[in-house]
Amino acid sequence: MKKNGYRVAVPTLLLLLMAVVAFGQDGAAGIREANTKVRGYFADGTNLMYAVGAILGLIGAIKVYQKWNSGDPDTSKVAAAWFGSCVFLVVVATVIKSFFGIT
Repeated sequence: MKKNGYRVAVPTLLLLLMAVVAFGQDGAAGIREANTKVRGYFADGTNLMYAVGAILGLIGAIKVYQKWNSGDPDTSKVAAAWFGSCVFLVVVATVIKSFFGIT
């Protein structure tokens, strides 16, 4: 670079750095804001997990019914697996809410 390039680049970088520092926020305020936003999404997230559990339960019931009607010997194992996955989703949603103290 030529000398004229440094004369332009250095003040520009200093002004950019001062602008970034001026618009920065307090770290604790940022953490509080992030905490508030994440807690705001918990209700929607747990409702989504309940809905996914209900859909999986319906799909599982259909699969188990098909196996039962066809006379497959492993129907109880498949039923236990589908039921277990639905219970897992409901329990995880409830535990996460209680763990983080969200009602």
